[in-house]
Amino acid sequence: MGKLDGKVAVVTGAGRGIGRAIALAYAAEGADVVVASRTASTVADVVAEIEKVGARGLGVTVDVGDRADVERMVTSAVETFGTVDVLVNNAQSFGTPQRPEGSPGYVPLEDFPEEVWDHTFQTGLKSTLYGMQAVFPHMRDRGGKIINFGSGNGIGAMKGTAAYNATKEAVRSLTRTAAAEWGRHGVYVNAIIPTMVTDSAGAFFEARPGIREKLEVQIPLGRFGDVDTDIGPVAVFLASADSNYVTGQTIHVDGGQILRP
Repeated sequence: MGKLDGKVAVVTGAGRGIGRAIALAYAAEGADVVVASRTASTVADVVAEIEKVGARGLGVTVDVGDRADVERMVTSAVETFGTVDVLVNNAQSFGTPQRPEGSPGYVPLEDFPEEVWDHTFQTGLKSTLYGMQAVFPHMRDRGGKIINFGSGNGIGAMKGTAAYNATKEAVRSLTRTAAAEWGRHGVYVNAIIPTMVTDSAGAFFEARPGIREKLEVQIPLGRFGDVDTDIGPVAVFLASADSNYVTGQTIHVDGGQILRP
């Protein structure tokens, strides 16, 4: 038996990177998985991978910055699988809707564009809230697990990424607030802060020559994390009964990177 047998999980940003790794890890542990992302082709690919391991997958294209789209995502999950036991709020967009970017970029605080600020919060903090509010009616009477994502950028006040820093720290505050309010319903809410293992990391490093090597040597374990072997298993832990006395926490899956000066 898998640790998530009989559970239904919704994972946003699941078409690639961390989201894909978590979706596949959940499927391997027996969960039915809703693969939610903006790109239909990547969603279909991940659903096919899930079905190869004998689990059930449902692909949903979604703009997490649109409340109606997020509510449709959750409705589709319930109509197909009966409920939602686990929600992973992983998706985050950068740039603007008209000019999307692959990473937070670098803009001095005094020049930071309001439109970038608003889009970052819309697809980060507000999308996380939309997802949590959409699944809560299905978790109120039977419990559930919610996993959100923070960032080392916010913890370390990375220069030039003010909007991303602020939205990720706000997500952590939202996580703790929800844990405090919803614990009586058996709803657990935690956050993961990973090392720079996302697809956007490539663009980030390309725009900052030498920064990858500088950061990597400061990690006590000497390497960046792997989405499949490092991040996925922690997301399984937080979704399973193994974490039934853990809520309101930020789990740093970063090889000790938080310890650097």
